[in-house]
This record gives sequence, structure tokens and C-alpha cells, in this order.
Amino acid sequence: MKSIKTPNSIVHFSDIAIEKLNDHLLETDYSSVFIIVDENTHEHCLPLFLPKVASQSTIEIIELESGEENKNIDTCTQVWSVLSELGADRKSLMINLGGGVLTDMGGFIAATFKRGIQFINVPTTLLSMVDASVGGKTGIDLGALKNQIGVITEPEMVLIMPEFLNTLEERQLKSGFAEMLKHGLIQNHEYWKILSKTNHYRDLSALIKTSVEIKAAVVIEDPTEEHLRKMLNFGHTLGHAIESYCLENKNIKTLLHGEAIAIGMILEGFISYRTVGLTKETAAEIKNVFNTHFGKVHFMEEDINQCIDYLKFDKKNSHGEVKFALLSNIGAPAIDILVQEETIREAFSFYLEN
Repeated sequence: MKSIKTPNSIVHFSDIAIEKLNDHLLETDYSSVFIIVDENTHEHCLPLFLPKVASQSTIEIIELESGEENKNIDTCTQVWSVLSELGADRKSLMINLGGGVLTDMGGFIAATFKRGIQFINVPTTLLSMVDASVGGKTGIDLGALKNQIGVITEPEMVLIMPEFLNTLEERQLKSGFAEMLKHGLIQNHEYWKILSKTNHYRDLSALIKTSVEIKAAVVIEDPTEEHLRKMLNFGHTLGHAIESYCLENKNIKTLLHGEAIAIGMILEGFISYRTVGLTKETAAEIKNVFNTHFGKVHFMEEDINQCIDYLKFDKKNSHGEVKFALLSNIGAPAIDILVQEETIREAFSFYLEN
């Protein structure tokens, strides 16, 4: 597969990925190389990856605890301390081998250690391959609030190796599939139709590249999210609020990122119908597709109140206003849309009804 270039990075796919990594390691005089893993990628992915790496520099493995609940400043502090103890300097390289939590946090750790060292992302989940792999967004959570602290710094390169998908359970694959569906909704009606009929989550190699191409094109046009890139937030305003609420509230099931934004896209599809001209039939189509792939979560009135309350922490807010990325049609996003609370509550009713 042909690599995808962005202004400050490049995404390599499949067999060529390791070849390009090794070429880069041989060409660049790194003082040391640190591979960041969690307990899952240490067991299942590192044995597939490490024997293929041809580095003349010392390689150290640093293991983090997996899970969104560990994506915080305490974990970063621990890693910065370990890097210092192991003699990392500004000519060191960090390779982040893991899902979106690990690549987000690993990128942030690298971007801030000694005012920035180079890093490479090797996403191992479908979600991180199609979402976190492109755009240079790094960050950590502030308590239960998603991605409140971070910087935009692109990796030297991204290596997408679909064989890692074989290490995942179906729930993780479906979480990433939600982001792929979003790419179709915001940019490509035909891609949305193809994905809508897909139920084989392990046979997506060619489609992964299409998703990366869609996101890369948006990021190249608007690298710092001043305008066009905001379309990538469709489903995420309410999705992140729901994800944060479920993470903090032990009385409701904790949701994976894709599961939360799937709900967010149903809600924001309805809001699009009520505010920016999406047809009622298309809003219903969006709901039906996501309900086919994801089970419904039951929200009580107090849950809805709490989720709405979380909206005040959304990163896209300005001047105290919550702004949404919506759809006037499939492939036709509308950004910076103000939405009334009453409409949000109607959207939850739409989601919960049969």
C-alpha cells in the first residue's frame, strides 16, 4: 500500500512499515530507543514487533497500565522519571506500541520530555489505526474529563500493521469501526454505504487506508483545528460527555470510546435533523446502522442530566458556549453550531425510543 504523507509525518502500511522504520533507525543516530507498551501489547504485540526492529541503539521497554483511567498526569510523571533514570536525552526516540490511550499519552510524554523528543506511533487497535494515528493530537485526561491536557505534535511516522488486529476481541474492533463509520458520514456517502453493510470487523485492511486518507486530507487542510478539522468531532461532543460520565459513575457500564461516540452520532444525527436540515429519514438511518452494530445503553433522567452537565468541559467550547459539529447531509458537515438544551434532551428521547 502507498504511504500517506502529511506536512510533518508519514503513515506507512503493512509490509513496508517495518522496512521504513528500519531505514529510519539506520539513518538517524538515536542515542537510545524506548518502546512504550501496556501489559496487553507487551504480551501480544511486542513479540511480533520487536524481532523485526533493526536498531543499533539500546532499546528499553517501558510498560504502563492499560485503560482510560490511567491516562493521567501521574502516569506521565512515572514515565518521565523512568526516562531520566535510564539516561534518555534529547536524541532519544520513543516508539508507542498500543491503542489510542497509549499513543495519545505516549505522544504527550515525548512531546514534553526535555521540551520534546522524537516519537513514532505503532497503533495496535482498529480505533487507533483509523483515528489516533493521524493528526498529531496528543494528550491526557483531567480526572474523568477527556483529553483536557495536551499538545498537537506529529510523530516522525506512523506504522499501521493490520496483523495486530488478530490480537483483539470483537468489542475492541467494533469500537474502532464506529470511527470509520464517522468518516463516511462526514466526508463520503459511498464509503458510509459500504461500511453500513459490513459486519466482518477483522477483514478491513483496505478500508482502514480509506479512513486514514479521509482524516489525513482534513488534517492537512486544517492542522490546528481552526475550521475544517472540527468536522471530525461529529458525535464526539455528546459522545465524550457520555464516555466521561460512564467512566466516573460506577452504577453504569463503562463504555469504550467507539461505543460512546456511536451513541453520540445517533444523538447528534437527530440534533442535525432539528437544527441544520438533515432529513428525518437520514437521522433514522444513522440510528438504525449504529443500533445494528452496538447495543443500546439505557439512560435514566439523572444520567442524562449528568451527561449534559459534562458538556461544559468540552474542548471546543468558547466564550461559555457549547458548539457542535453536525451534518446537513451525509458528506456535508456543519461546524460551530449552537444547540439548545431542550433539543439535546429530545435527542436522548429519540435514542431511547424503539
